[in-house]
Amino acid sequence: MSASNMNVMPERAIKLDQFLKLVGAAGTGGQAKIPIQDGLVSVNGEVETRRGRKLHSGDVVTIGDRAFPVTLD
Repeated sequence: MSASNMNVMPERAIKLDQFLKLVGAAGTGGQAKIPIQDGLVSVNGEVETRRGRKLHSGDVVTIGDRAFPVTLD
């Protein structure tokens, strides 16, 4: 079967700034941008400064002393 005939489920992902809005860590995307660009947000223990970083189930986002596990169903 060729790749063009295969039905592949799209990978579920959410952008970091959207995730911060979703969990209530930021009110808007603009508000989420500030702590991300200031290096105050980490993903899986590493500082992340890209607000468009794609998150997947199993990732853990930390801002300050709060950790938010990513679960996309």
